[in-house]
Order: sequence, then C-alpha cells, then structure tokens
Amino acid sequence: MSDTDSFIDEVNEEVRRDRLYGYLRRYGWIAILAVVLIVGAAAWNEYAKSKERAEAEALGDAMLAALESDASKDRAEALSTVPAEAPGAQAVLNFMRADALAEAGEIDAAVEQLDAVALDGDVAPIYRQMAQFKAVTLQGKSTPVTERRQALEALAQPGAPLRLLAEEQLALIDISEGAPEKAIARYQSILSDAETSPALQQRALQVIVALGEEPALDAAGAEATFEASAPLGE
Repeated sequence: MSDTDSFIDEVNEEVRRDRLYGYLRRYGWIAILAVVLIVGAAAWNEYAKSKERAEAEALGDAMLAALESDASKDRAEALSTVPAEAPGAQAVLNFMRADALAEAGEIDAAVEQLDAVALDGDVAPIYRQMAQFKAVTLQGKSTPVTERRQALEALAQPGAPLRLLAEEQLALIDISEGAPEKAIARYQSILSDAETSPALQQRALQVIVALGEEPALDAAGAEATFEASAPLGE
C-alpha cells in the first residue's frame, strides 16, 4: 500500500507539473508582456522627467541670459527670442517682457504682452487675472474710467484672488471722481477683511485718515497695523 500511494503521488505530481508547463506555454506570453510593459513604462517616465528637467533648466538659463542687459528695452527684445512651449512658461515670459517694456516707457507694448496672457485660456486663471490687473494699473488714466471700473469690478468679485487689490484701485477711482465717502467705505471694508495683508491695511488706514475719517479697526486689525507701521527694532 505504501508503494502504491507513493506511485500515485508521483503520478499526481507529474500531472500537476505537465499542467503547469501547459499553462506557461499557453499563457506565459501574457506575463512576459506585462513585465515588458511595466519596465517600459518606468523607463519612459524617467525619460519624460529627465526631458522636462532639461527643458526647464534650458528655459531658466535663457531667461537669465536675457536679463543680463542693463537696458530695459534690450531685455525686452532678448526675452522675445526665448522659446517656451508650456503655456505657463510663456505666461511668465510675457510678464517679464511686460515689466521690461513698461520700464522702458513702452506702455502700449507692455499691455499687449499682458493682454496675451489675459486672453490665453490654456494658462491658470490666476495668471489671467494678474495680467488683467497689471494691464489696468499700467494704462491708468489713459483708459476711460468706465472701462477701468468695469475691469476692476470683475476682479473684485467675492472669492477672486486679487479682489482686495482691485477694491483698493476702485477706491482710488472713487476719490478721483470726487466720491470720498465711497472710497472710505471701500477702505473700511478692506480693513475689516481677514485676508488683508499688513501692507494693504496700512495703506487703507493712511488714506482713511487723510480723508478725515476715523478708521474702524478691531483689536487684531489695530495690532497688525501697528506692527506694519512700527520701525524695525521697536
């Protein structure tokens, strides 16, 4: 019986081994293909990362080289030759060129660069809003006040990232139009906003006082304003 059991076990083992080899011959290519795909995907991922890193470094070097010139107009011209494939990188180049052109006194050309960003649906919304805000502030009084107000009101909507800065510009328009009470109301709203930076809070405080009104500050706002206005070391 012992020999018979041993013989049966050996036969079963051979059967299982034959089945395993059969499965491997029939389906082994799937496992090999899976391994090839995993290794290939990992290699492609590393190649893509290396390519992106090299492109970013090349773009950074080109930007730095373009900024070496002392003349702002020369910097703007050099920046215009820097290639950028990604929309975000192109937006940054437009911002840099707009700054150089504005410094050179070419406001219209600077606004053109900013408008290119503001109208580009492929870039992040914050870039478009920054471009709109900078274009409005650069143009200043050369643009009709109704157009400036309309653009700033769009940027001052609740939840917009630049709403407080847009509110500040709207308050300045109110002052220029002889409506100080509207400007004061805007500045008071800025003072009471939890997201107001110390620098903006300080500017709002100064304008309110200059307009002859008493700022409405809570304890936290008063402390922040004091810290912003206190000299270093005090």
